[in-house]
Amino acid sequence: MARSADDPGGVRPHSVPVHRRTKTSDRFLDELKDATRVTFVSHVHPDPDALGSMMGLAHLVETCLCKPTRITRDGPIGRAENRALVDTLHVELDSVEMLIWDPGEAVVMVDSQPKTGRHSFPRAIPITAVLDHHETPGDLTGVPFVDIRRNVGATCSIVAKYLMEQDIVPPKAVATALLYGIETETNGYPREASALDDEATIFLYPAADKNKLAKIRNARLPISHFETLLLALQSTFIYDRLIVSWASELPQPDLAAEVCDFLIRFEEVDWAVCAGVHGDNLILSARSALSDANAGELLRSVVGRMGRAGGHDRRAGGCVKLASTAPSAVEEVQAELRRRLLKALKIDECRGQRLVPLRELLQNLQG
Repeated sequence: MARSADDPGGVRPHSVPVHRRTKTSDRFLDELKDATRVTFVSHVHPDPDALGSMMGLAHLVETCLCKPTRITRDGPIGRAENRALVDTLHVELDSVEMLIWDPGEAVVMVDSQPKTGRHSFPRAIPITAVLDHHETPGDLTGVPFVDIRRNVGATCSIVAKYLMEQDIVPPKAVATALLYGIETETNGYPREASALDDEATIFLYPAADKNKLAKIRNARLPISHFETLLLALQSTFIYDRLIVSWASELPQPDLAAEVCDFLIRFEEVDWAVCAGVHGDNLILSARSALSDANAGELLRSVVGRMGRAGGHDRRAGGCVKLASTAPSAVEEVQAELRRRLLKALKIDECRGQRLVPLRELLQNLQG
């Protein structure tokens, strides 16, 4: 079974009276009752919202249906805090690339939607259920159960609601993962949170392991993190109310989002974008300090057919496949994205002003 090592050593059947079978969680469980096993999948490089959601649903299924479950990862987990979550809570993850799919198992996708280009598992595998809070549309044709709540800040909040509906208090590891997943999705300003996110936080907080939560929040960082941040700042330009970091190679794709989270706090801008090379992809991350910014829609319109993008009201991400990683080829893609960004944000074509003047950079390097 896909359980954290901190979880209780067994599961109990959790019967649901017939007269109560009107809740969303009841319908979710009904779709899985005939499955031989339930496998949970998410997007590439799963983040805390994806990991916590899979852990919470696995516990729900094991408790209510007594069925074996698998929690997966699609690609590596890069961000230090995300790795700390897996290590600290001893989460067992199966690599999607190595899975053998059984005919009788059900596949549940969380924090993403089918055929959005954000997965590497076989498209032919049928999806039984999808739970998500993103605005990025996927192909939901033929999916028996769908629960997409775009007004909710985190998929973990939806999962926590399922546990509340079934009167299940999660074990410490599960509660900690769910709580951290909500925290990472709603900690920006202005907050992208709903009443359900607050209800879920209140429900999970007493059950969570506060020491482990603090350890995850304050994960130790490798030297590559600081090297990337320094190089990104050296290649950061301001265009009116937009700040853009043209990062070079990213050791981990998640670093684009970390750079963006850092830059959006600059008091003189409303928008921050980071674009960095990872493998043969240009990884994009966008943030906005404005209410109703529609960042996901804006970045999707900017990327267009060059790649894929999507996200939330004030946070978004994307990816452009590079035909070549030669500096000149990358610069051409960056120039086109810059032109599209300025047009989308109605900023006059202009030469970017360095965040840190080149003269000061050279002085610091010499001194």
